[in-house]
Amino acid sequence: MKKHLSLLATISVFLLMVIGASLKFKGFFSLDVFVNLVRDNAFLGVAAVGMTFVILSGGIDLSVGGMIGFTSVLVGSLITKQHLGPGLSIGIALAVGSLIGCGMGFVIGKFELPPFLVTLAGMFLTRGLALIVSRETVSIDNPFYDKISAAKFALPSIFLVVLLVGLYLAHFRRFGRAVYAIGGSESSALLMGLPVRNTKLKVYALSGFCSALAGVLYTFYRSGGDPNAATGLELDTIAAVVIGGTLLSGGVGSLIGTLFGVLILGVIQTAIDFQGTLSSWWSKIVIGGLLLVFILLQKALSIRKSPGT
Repeated sequence: MKKHLSLLATISVFLLMVIGASLKFKGFFSLDVFVNLVRDNAFLGVAAVGMTFVILSGGIDLSVGGMIGFTSVLVGSLITKQHLGPGLSIGIALAVGSLIGCGMGFVIGKFELPPFLVTLAGMFLTRGLALIVSRETVSIDNPFYDKISAAKFALPSIFLVVLLVGLYLAHFRRFGRAVYAIGGSESSALLMGLPVRNTKLKVYALSGFCSALAGVLYTFYRSGGDPNAATGLELDTIAAVVIGGTLLSGGVGSLIGTLFGVLILGVIQTAIDFQGTLSSWWSKIVIGGLLLVFILLQKALSIRKSPGT
């Protein structure tokens, strides 16, 4: 029961925030506001799915923001400057993102290096690659992009599909069970004969793919790519996962919690937009406060990790 208390707390906080905002701001509780909230945070949500697997395995990925900026400007440049089709450009970006993630996972597993340092190097690498591709924002003028950008449910639908695939991998595949086991106790996972090194490689490859896909969604959202896009977003992504109830040390958590963590961040920003007089920095202050509360909650619950929990 204890392992579900953080998730219940997350859902409760989300409901209280929605109720409070609805009482304070007229028109807040509506389908249009909710759809726009999800649309505005779809690329964050997709990146958070990958980050959830990383944190569940006991790792961390600081390259998320850099990957989004790199893949967004890569797609923009391939379409606008190299005149490639959107499908091919997106495919290349996803492949490159997955390859970079795979490389980080290989280094972490093979040489047993701290994920913090390896992915920090990955962050600098992707930011540098983004500036090599283009130092300026690249606008995308393409009928396909115009159509997707204008579709209200397109980005939320992509986020939902990624979430469902993530849930399937986490709960119905051997890969997901191995991720939980490694996060619970890597030494025990090794004794159980689980492919620890190979699983770590797959985890970071998955995170790289999700971050690259988030970069693609960013290009739809902004109708272009930006080498400086998503600066600091890796911290928002980690915050969403932790507020969603995933234990930072790994082994405990769920993608449903991550979904509500993303929605909570979206509600905070939307409420600030409705207020109209508050600086956007207030969202960081509130998120920081919530993050501290959930870390203390996890500590207070004294969650005992065990393989497969």
